[in-house]
Amino acid sequence: MPDAAMLRAETGAGPFLVVRMGSIGDIVHTLPAVAALHDSFPAVQIDWLVERKWRALLEGNPDINEIIEVDRRSLGDLVKGIRRLRAAHYRCALDFQSLYKSAALAFSSGARRRVGFIRSYLREPGAVFFYTERVNPQGKHKIEHNLSLVEGVGAKKTGIRFPLVVSPQADVEVENKLSARGLREFFVLSPGGGWRYKCWPPERFGALYRELARRHGWCGVISFGPGEEALAEEARRAAGTPEPVVISAGVAQLMALLRRAKFVVAGDTGPLHLASAFGTPVVGLFGPTDPARNGPYSSADIVVRNAGSEETTYRRGTSYSPAMISITVDQVVEAVERRLGTR
Repeated sequence: MPDAAMLRAETGAGPFLVVRMGSIGDIVHTLPAVAALHDSFPAVQIDWLVERKWRALLEGNPDINEIIEVDRRSLGDLVKGIRRLRAAHYRCALDFQSLYKSAALAFSSGARRRVGFIRSYLREPGAVFFYTERVNPQGKHKIEHNLSLVEGVGAKKTGIRFPLVVSPQADVEVENKLSARGLREFFVLSPGGGWRYKCWPPERFGALYRELARRHGWCGVISFGPGEEALAEEARRAAGTPEPVVISAGVAQLMALLRRAKFVVAGDTGPLHLASAFGTPVVGLFGPTDPARNGPYSSADIVVRNAGSEETTYRRGTSYSPAMISITVDQVVEAVERRLGTR
């Protein structure tokens, strides 16, 4: 492993390229590693390659010099992005995503050093052939794994921080939406989750809302993203009267919403990790994914999980998993009250 002095000398003429294209939770879990990289090499430029739809997560981040956004669906946009990467003359590219597409982009940047994880860690093992250096991740959590990657190029661990910046425009938009519905204090339920196997059924979210409203008189918001309209509508119908407020939010607006919430309940999904990074109290619902690896990083937050080790499969199924169905509304209500100190 090169020492810090060697790396400073080697990278003095050129910047770092961070490759982490998406999604919300994965980008959030990469932020502390990039913060450590910046703290260790404050004079070296750090650019971040990201998909355009996730740009709002990085805007205003003091640890980044430039955000390089691309749309993977557009070949022309990708070609344009690669030309921009090559023009920057990167000396070191760090691939946090560990997929063929991200490793190929790191290679296409022209960076002489391309650092990724060892083969056994990768979901797409062939990506390892694009790297010049491979790091064996240490620790249990994804945040710790990502810190291992920057330690592999000489960075030192610093305090964990998530430099997320909410845009003033998004803040005003969310304030207006909430004011129009008479909401000042509220909690957020997020029934989405990427693939259904790690989701909690939306009717359970509706029943959870109904029970929390009955016990405490709290107002609730059901948030959803693209493609999750049906889940949000099912949860709203199951909630009964008084109905929760259903809000569709882009990334910037979601950040403003979650930062304001009293607490958030969600599965292993982006809104959960984003809320936790803001310091909003969260209760995470986990089944086929391991919360020690993918859960909220704060020790104050609470995870509800009934699954055994044999059910930790990371399977991308299209139906609700038995592990998630086994989580009861009563379990989640009790976890919310413990997290808020009301029990």
